[in-house]
Amino acid sequence: MATTATNVNLENLRRSYKAFGASDMPALSELLSNDTVWHILGRNPLSGDYKGKDAVFGFFGKLMERSGGTFKLEVHDTLANGEHSIGLVTESAERNGKKWESRAVHVVHSDSDGRNIEFWAFHENQAATDAFWA
Repeated sequence: MATTATNVNLENLRRSYKAFGASDMPALSELLSNDTVWHILGRNPLSGDYKGKDAVFGFFGKLMERSGGTFKLEVHDTLANGEHSIGLVTESAERNGKKWESRAVHVVHSDSDGRNIEFWAFHENQAATDAFWA
């Protein structure tokens, strides 16, 4: 039987993806801790550690700016336990006449209220991801 923390983490991850897809930043903001840290791996202009809500929302802005608003997430599955949740997704975008698609794993560490305190994105082909966003 799933614990309450597991249920909260799973539901909050699903709510986060839904809010992101609907560009509902107020709803997404409620699901992030004030001092959340997002780790975007790789060697491209979007890579780095984004610390705090303002920095994370700035990252979202850069993501949409660089993709001309075409960045999308398709969620395949979500899993969770009392401390973490995981999203299995496909990310896609268009940029400079090129299309990009990458399967990715998103790992979220949550606080006791189920809010995102740390996020990691792992892509199936980081070199191709870096080349697209460069």
